[in-house]
Amino acid sequence: MGQIRELTIQSHERCEFIKLDRELASLVTESGVEEGVCYVYVPHTSAGLTINEGADPTVMQDIGAKLAELVPREGPYRHADSERNADSHIKATLTGSSVVVLIRNGEPVLGTWQSIFFCEFDGPRRRQVLVKITDG
Repeated sequence: MGQIRELTIQSHERCEFIKLDRELASLVTESGVEEGVCYVYVPHTSAGLTINEGADPTVMQDIGAKLAELVPREGPYRHADSERNADSHIKATLTGSSVVVLIRNGEPVLGTWQSIFFCEFDGPRRRQVLVKITDG
């Protein structure tokens, strides 16, 4: 209990939102924690995490479209390396690199429509998501 677990995520598109609900629920079940906290963290600078509606996929499509509009791939960026991914870093800053979810009755506590998403902004890539589950 309290051990850091690692999920491996394979994205297939440059910008992609991948639901983590099942994987995180499995980790919570395996932990045996009935009441506690699930910390989820992405150790990448061009990917993030968010909690938002998971029932209707058009919500995440709208969020992706708005982020692309607000932070276009091409722009007057100083970070113009060979990867051309300055926009990805900015989008990751906007979503954040971690989420915290409470655990009750051995399950992650999410609202009726909520899901936890890994946010890929510079894919396709193989990524890691770190998870720590604690009781109390």
